[in-house]
Amino acid sequence: MNKSMLVGVVLGAVGVTAGGAVATYKLVSAPEYAEVLAVQPVKETIKTPRQECREVAVTRQKPVQDQHRIAGTAIGAVVGGLLGNQVGGGTGKKIATVAGAVGGGYAGNKVQENMQAGDTYTTTETRCSTVTDTSEKLVGYDVKYQLDGKVGQVRMDHDPGRQIPLDDDGQLVLTQSVQ
Repeated sequence: MNKSMLVGVVLGAVGVTAGGAVATYKLVSAPEYAEVLAVQPVKETIKTPRQECREVAVTRQKPVQDQHRIAGTAIGAVVGGLLGNQVGGGTGKKIATVAGAVGGGYAGNKVQENMQAGDTYTTTETRCSTVTDTSEKLVGYDVKYQLDGKVGQVRMDHDPGRQIPLDDDGQLVLTQSVQ
């Protein structure tokens, strides 16, 4: 055998052995990724109360100065008495005057009551109420994965895609690398 052939055989044997070692290392070494089976976004409902105000027209009754309606009763009684005095003569005239005064007093009282009830004013007031705004905030992702034939679940701050990388110790890398 000549020298070049011997060198070629030795180099070939070394190459085949090295290739086999690399292939065996790839088969025996730990995987570089865990396979993602499912990703579920996790959301939190946030309720934020706030004041909501608006201007409202309000109708109010003006303050009553003659609460017992004495003026209406007195004026009604005088007018009723005068009208009753115009009817009949003698005792009938006195009875008609008294009846007119009583009826006029009652009527005057009711007229003043109706006038006071209708005596209103309108003003604008601010009315406020508390309303609650709701919104959703994404807090993470529940990720179901498979690693070495075992299924696990972990919460992550981002959607990992189809694979979760592993570190040199075979542990999941759960944080995103910032580039």
